[in-house]
Amino acid sequence: MPSTSSIILVSLVVAIAIFINYPSPPLTDRIKKWKESGQYFEYKGHNRFYKESKGSGRDEDILMIFHGFPSSSYDYNKIWDDLTKMFGKVVVLDFLGYGLSDKPLGHNYLMVEHADSVEFLLKKLGHKRYHILSHDMGDTVAQELIHRQNKLTEAGKKGELEILSVCLMNGGIIPETIDMRLLQKVMLNPWLAPIAMRLSNRIMFKKGFGEVFGEKTQPTPEEFDDYYSVIGYNDGHLVTNDLIQYLPQRFANRDKWVGALEQTKIPLHIIFGPSDPVNPHNTFLKRYKELVPHSGVTELPSHISHYPHLEYPEGVAKAYKQFFESWKRNEASKKQE
Repeated sequence: MPSTSSIILVSLVVAIAIFINYPSPPLTDRIKKWKESGQYFEYKGHNRFYKESKGSGRDEDILMIFHGFPSSSYDYNKIWDDLTKMFGKVVVLDFLGYGLSDKPLGHNYLMVEHADSVEFLLKKLGHKRYHILSHDMGDTVAQELIHRQNKLTEAGKKGELEILSVCLMNGGIIPETIDMRLLQKVMLNPWLAPIAMRLSNRIMFKKGFGEVFGEKTQPTPEEFDDYYSVIGYNDGHLVTNDLIQYLPQRFANRDKWVGALEQTKIPLHIIFGPSDPVNPHNTFLKRYKELVPHSGVTELPSHISHYPHLEYPEGVAKAYKQFFESWKRNEASKKQE
């Protein structure tokens, strides 16, 4: 008779073998529709998905949107129509490794490469002056781009591209205030991550993803299906450990990226969900206000958590419109001086 430990070991090996070879979840109809509304561009040998919509705003007003970890451009589907009413063009991309883009295994996913791909896409589309709306990991991409513009400004130079304003949402942009979730810690562990990635499933995803939403603002079953399918597309679960290395990059580049926010003359705003367990209100927002006193702040109702644009889209759209309209008024007054 085989021992109990042998049975457990064999069962574990079989389970891992099944998950290694288990196909990615099929895209839901809603994600398929989102994919059909966009297209692809190639950068450094990999295809990246993007979506550009013509809006009813002024032609010169261009909005560039960045999503966070572990999700995709689809995060903005609930406020897309609101944004297209404000701008002449609205552009969003899935960063390499995310959403509907290529997800190469073992790739060194660097924030600077994400920023490079943004600049490449903007030039390809012919957009030179633009606004940024970002969330989570995308906030760090925004910080890198702000840093680049700051350096040019300090040197008395002007680049091919110009950021006109930046609106951030919940994200660990001040590394010392991050309260990492258990799953994040597991995925950063070089021994546990390979096992956890291959044992990931819908139940585990729902639990982990649901933890960063408010109790009253949880995704519907259909929405969980959408997020699970787009994150898992192209074997997305197998690159999670590679993607989450953006967190160590934040700590390693803390002075550079936090300093970018402290030093910039670009108009800044943050829309913040206070119930965020990853970026706690009592530590993150207090520190942000101390370090970046020139930034505007919209604090949403207390039950809104880490994904404000999915949990409270109407509130985020209203807050962003107020910030953007304020920017337009300030620009108009400068021209009259």
